Amino acid sequence: MKVFRLCMAATALASLMAGGAALADPADALEHIRPMLVAPPNVMAHEQATKAKPRVVEFTMTIEEKQIVVDEENGTTLQAMTFNGTMPGPTMVVHEGDYVQLTLINPTKNTLEHNIDFHASTGALGGGALTKIKPGEQTVLRFKADRTGAFIYHCAPEGMVPWHVVSGMSGTLMVLPREGLKDGDGNKLHYDKAYTIGEFDLYIPKDEEGNFKSYETPLESYGDTVETMRKLVPSHVVFNGKVGALTGEGALTSKVGESVLFIHSTANRDTRPHLIGGHGDYVWATGKFINRPERNLETWFIPGGTAGVALYTFKQPGVYAYVNHNLIEAFELGAAGHVKVEGKWDNDLMKQVVAPSPIP
Repeated sequence: MKVFRLCMAATALASLMAGGAALADPADALEHIRPMLVAPPNVMAHEQATKAKPRVVEFTMTIEEKQIVVDEENGTTLQAMTFNGTMPGPTMVVHEGDYVQLTLINPTKNTLEHNIDFHASTGALGGGALTKIKPGEQTVLRFKADRTGAFIYHCAPEGMVPWHVVSGMSGTLMVLPREGLKDGDGNKLHYDKAYTIGEFDLYIPKDEEGNFKSYETPLESYGDTVETMRKLVPSHVVFNGKVGALTGEGALTSKVGESVLFIHSTANRDTRPHLIGGHGDYVWATGKFINRPERNLETWFIPGGTAGVALYTFKQPGVYAYVNHNLIEAFELGAAGHVKVEGKWDNDLMKQVVAPSPIP
């Protein structure tokens, strides 16, 4: 009953907002820009600090329902629901005081109603009450980015929120301070690269013989998936949509001396990122830049429904493993990736004094 009343209130609010659309809007007089979104793990081109006046930053995302291969080794598939066809959806970047304007498209070929809830926004269920679109519809939402940080966005249809989220529909909006990131003492921080890591807990049903099942459409998978979800035991915990997405040819890259910003989103379950062989030089574990960053962390805790941010400057070359330090989830369920770093080795930081040899 409480959920029903909440939904009714959201519907009433949507009608109220639509009726007031003709009123003067401060954003109408601002410059509009249309940056290009890119697929994760990459992050759209952006300024780390800006002297520009606040702008309306226009984005377009298309919802795509499609089957993806979660584990290539055994061919396990998922009927995924995605923003722009990727898990996670693209990372959007704006600055505090800008307006985010999103055109959200639900193509006719899709089977389900969708919407979007921005954790960075204020009001109307994060925009969820104003963006409900059936297949063949689109909508435009605008809100003011009035606080800094990295924030989750996700699909939140009435009665089906968890199913849509664990089926791939989440991403990150990063709202940077206009003066850029700082270390807590007012000193500016800079990053050479930024990467998006979206962690997903998946609940793929099995048949009576213990084999993962496959479905033709998301709707066909609904009943079995919900039953599996309610047991709270994920079949997979993966980065960026599948086992090994960030290893091999998909590994992240860097060089000795480069500073990398890791934006790690987890829309449903808590996680504990750890960079094996490195650290979090500056960490905003809950992703909010108004707070003083923690320093020199070995592992940081990101609550479910949050996007955490960590900055690290690489000092040694080699292959670094980036993992969820629930090691069962990392090594048994898939929550692991690699960062390949080029450069010259520094023996002062680490040296093999004696190579393995027989005990005398």
